[in-house]
Amino acid sequence: MTCLIKGCNFVLRNIPHEVFAYQKDSDTEFRFQTNHPNIFPYLLVNIGSGVSIVKVETEDKFEWIGGSSIGGGTFWGLGALLTKTKKFDELLQLASKGQHTNVDMLVKDVYGGAYQTLGLSGNLIASSFGKSTTADKEFSKEDMAKSLLHMISNDIGQLACLYAKLHNLDKIYFGGFFIRGHPVTMRTITYSINFFSKGEVQALFLRHEGYLGAIGAFLKGAEQDNPNQYSWGENYAGSSGLMSTSPDVYPMQRTRSGTFDMLEMDRLERPLVNLPLLKDPSTYIPDTVDLTDDAMARKYWLTCFEEALDGVAKRAAASQPDSIDALQRAEKFRQKYWNKLQTLRQQPFAYGTLTVRSLLDTREHCLNEFNFPDPYSKVKQKENGIALKCFQSVIESLDSLGWEERQFALVKGLLAGNVFDWGAKAVSDVLESEPQFGFEEAKSKLQERPWLEDSYSQWLERLKEGPPHKCALIFADNSGIDIILGVFPFVRELLSRGTEVILACNSGPALNDVTYSESLIVTERIAAMDPVIQSALREEKLLLVQTGSSSPCLDLSRLDKGLAVLVRERKTDLVIIEGMGRAIHTNYYAALKCESLKLAVIKNSWLADRLGGKIFSVIFN
Repeated sequence: MTCLIKGCNFVLRNIPHEVFAYQKDSDTEFRFQTNHPNIFPYLLVNIGSGVSIVKVETEDKFEWIGGSSIGGGTFWGLGALLTKTKKFDELLQLASKGQHTNVDMLVKDVYGGAYQTLGLSGNLIASSFGKSTTADKEFSKEDMAKSLLHMISNDIGQLACLYAKLHNLDKIYFGGFFIRGHPVTMRTITYSINFFSKGEVQALFLRHEGYLGAIGAFLKGAEQDNPNQYSWGENYAGSSGLMSTSPDVYPMQRTRSGTFDMLEMDRLERPLVNLPLLKDPSTYIPDTVDLTDDAMARKYWLTCFEEALDGVAKRAAASQPDSIDALQRAEKFRQKYWNKLQTLRQQPFAYGTLTVRSLLDTREHCLNEFNFPDPYSKVKQKENGIALKCFQSVIESLDSLGWEERQFALVKGLLAGNVFDWGAKAVSDVLESEPQFGFEEAKSKLQERPWLEDSYSQWLERLKEGPPHKCALIFADNSGIDIILGVFPFVRELLSRGTEVILACNSGPALNDVTYSESLIVTERIAAMDPVIQSALREEKLLLVQTGSSSPCLDLSRLDKGLAVLVRERKTDLVIIEGMGRAIHTNYYAALKCESLKLAVIKNSWLADRLGGKIFSVIFN
């Protein structure tokens, strides 16, 4: 039982889309829930051979409050006696084809219709297996299995609901290995809980329901290593996803018992926490578009990632010219990611809510699996070298401008730098074919003002009228021109105003995004040329930190603890998020407690069209 609770707490804390509600008739049957920062208290209904009902109040405090001898073993045992089918999955398959109304007596069978005075609909089951007492015919195995599944699921749902009410709990998680992502079971339990609680309590299911005890046992065995001090992330390359809702759709994939073959988790080096400046962490959703819901967007982005795949595989192989098996590994990567994309076409819910971020992260995980941790390393080094050579002339031309002119030039520089994104096909095509494409060319690509979303006048007004910010937190995007000629001049201006700056870069590589270790080298090179940056580093007014992420997107609820501590200590009152991945695919709607700037250049024509603009339109919020 201790292992079970440990496992449940672990998945609730560490797997962002672990929990889902089941809705039968909506386009997406699985409604994934965002992780609430506070997971307690909750009721865990563990359906194994019997049913255990456990109230969980803290990491270590839980109480077995009840249960039932009528559980998964009952369904299996009675089902075997009724149908002569010995295999659990085969019983579920029979049930999915059955018609329970042939066996069950309904309210309308007793009263001729609904029982209005009691508020009971005619289709409600009045008596499970009730028709078998009066009928002289044989009932089909399918119908009996369906009736039995309904009977046991309804019973468990009612019990769970009564215990939840008794203990004032509104979250019920179902675990054990009875449910197995089976739609009839989830639908019946959901209906039962909704019916008996009059909609006040929600039935919640877990993607890894059958593995809670095993995960808990692993954690218990690793206690001397204190697994709770780390954060963990699901590795999409190694994990198989939630299978199709219907066993008929993919019978081949269900040859092994249950919905899961493999769960792979990466232990992250440092704990991850919420950004302290999030307005309401419990309602924060990083992603802008839910592709599980939006079929058009899903089709577009899956195709987009498919079309980019050959280029990514080529780039990966080219990044390791001295390796004899680089081409073979790149091909294995290509095959693996292609297969993931095909799975997601059929089952978009496989890993939780499908988003552009999860597609990007899956690609990074697959690259890592075949030992391509940083396919863009050579590109980044080259672009950093080119940009560093231009740094002083860019600063001189900025310093020659009047104050107001300079503010606009700085923002324009920040936007132009953001054009250099190898993750965007429209840009990588240009960078491949026109090696001389540089900072000035990028500026000429930008949309003229008024921009697609344009709060520049408010920003200028704020700088003119308001006091300098105490401390700005900047989430940087790309290496090369972006960070060196776009971000650093902007940082320099903030420092000159008396604002301290925390520059946050990815902990690990993703596309051509700048990493924390690269930012240290770049900053040292810039400081050697620029006294403003040099003295800010020396006086700790410019601080470089890692985000805890290795993704081209940004989840503000999973950031490095050191970053969160610094944000608090320095009383940060301005957050700047730049780039399409961090400010449009994620955090477009993120609400913060302080002032923020979200800016990006849209380098994808479909997305631009969706937002009502053209390619290279500017978002400045």
